Amino acid sequence: MQGLILAAGRGSRLGELTSSQPKGLTPVLGVSMLERQLQAMKAAGLHEIAAASGYKSDMIARYIPQLFHNPHWQTSNMVTSLLGCREFLQADTSIVSYSDIIYPSRVIGQLAQADGDIVVAYDPNWLQQWQLRFDNPLDDAESFSLNPDGLLQDIGQKASTIEQVQGQFMGLFKLTVAGFALISASLAKLTTTEINKLDMTALLSLLLSQGVNIHVMAIADFWFEIDSAYDLAQCEAFMLTHQVELA
Repeated sequence: MQGLILAAGRGSRLGELTSSQPKGLTPVLGVSMLERQLQAMKAAGLHEIAAASGYKSDMIARYIPQLFHNPHWQTSNMVTSLLGCREFLQADTSIVSYSDIIYPSRVIGQLAQADGDIVVAYDPNWLQQWQLRFDNPLDDAESFSLNPDGLLQDIGQKASTIEQVQGQFMGLFKLTVAGFALISASLAKLTTTEINKLDMTALLSLLLSQGVNIHVMAIADFWFEIDSAYDLAQCEAFMLTHQVELA
């Protein structure tokens, strides 16, 4: 099993923090998100790790030599970066991570053991984090629901009530070689322009509409998404107050 970090974006909402470095290199209590992700993956036994790069790719290469560069990072989304890593994803089962999240290694270990060709990690206790980050959590939260069999049923739509949100996708998922083949087959029906517009939850929603089974793994551990300077301040304050250790 191997790891892949999607690190092509700049993260413009972080302002000056990303004026000279990619979003994933933003430090959280002195250690960048990318370094924390590498530590978690390696501690969980993933020793072959690659990254999708774009903005200031050379800075990512200092940490992860195996890069798949997305030259269109400014005009495309994460799905384009994912497809650009097809050679890597066709070789072995992969744990795929956004570059703007932090989490402990045990979450990687649990995800590695989860059944399914496509497995998304989600937080059923999402509301606490979203209340820290937003005055109104529904300004950002997306729909997320499971069917009676415990598979993903809906994701990525605008949520109008808290009850529509059974959890939030945390930007971490597992793909087997067969799982990536399902994604490739689905996207083969789209134009390059259409693919470039897709974010990850839109891709998952597309797969669901085509009858693809998407498994889920609920997490009970601390994790945090950092999309703005305010998120960063809230994350650091929470970690210090609660003495969070990402081991």
